[in-house]
Amino acid sequence: MEWRSQTIYGALILQSLIAIVIEMPSAKPFSAAAGMLRSRLTSTLRQRGGDGPSRWTTPGHQERPNGYFLNRTPLPPGQSRKWEDWELPCYVTSFLTIVILGVGLNAKPDLTLETWAHQKAVERLEAQRILAASDDSD
Repeated sequence: MEWRSQTIYGALILQSLIAIVIEMPSAKPFSAAAGMLRSRLTSTLRQRGGDGPSRWTTPGHQERPNGYFLNRTPLPPGQSRKWEDWELPCYVTSFLTIVILGVGLNAKPDLTLETWAHQKAVERLEAQRILAASDDSD
């Protein structure tokens, strides 16, 4: 009987969802608004992409990529790159975080249900073995 009530309940939910979908307004106003917004944005982007100064850059900065990684030109031979002031603390903190997480997650106790059940089963088997050994000796 319980499965029948669940089936009826599911059918009622499905019926109400269908009624909601049927009563929803059409998508034409939404698509019209999306088209209008798209046309305004594309025209704005076309105007800003001209040859004039950009709102996001200042004169004298390179705007196009030059083909090097992170737009940095390579240093002359024999010269090494100088670290910035944020790099050492960032690298040290990242390394220590990885070490602490690695050690901590490997050292955490195993508290899963399967481990607990296995330990209980081993204890019961041990108790049965001891009981059987004591019965044999009597």
